[in-house]
Amino acid sequence: MRTGDTRLSQVELQDLINGQTLTYYDDGQSKYSVGGSYSYTYANNGGTAFGRFKVGADGKVCIAFANGFGRCDLFVQNSGRLVMLTEKGERFPVRPE
Repeated sequence: MRTGDTRLSQVELQDLINGQTLTYYDDGQSKYSVGGSYSYTYANNGGTAFGRFKVGADGKVCIAFANGFGRCDLFVQNSGRLVMLTEKGERFPVRPE
């Protein structure tokens, strides 16, 4: 995390993502269905990865992909911008709708 990052609570995160599609600046899209289904569509017709997601009590979103891969991400607010932080420390700002 960086200076100015504010973690979202479990409730804030569920309210933010359930049934929503988040678009990133590279035009990739994460879709979080109300029932727990997840899909990530890569930019430029790069295909789609499917899986299931859960929001943990610690405010992390964990995704179990159909191919067996999994990861947990953290969402923070910084200067009015929503940013996804990966386990590897990568930062992906979410494009405002």
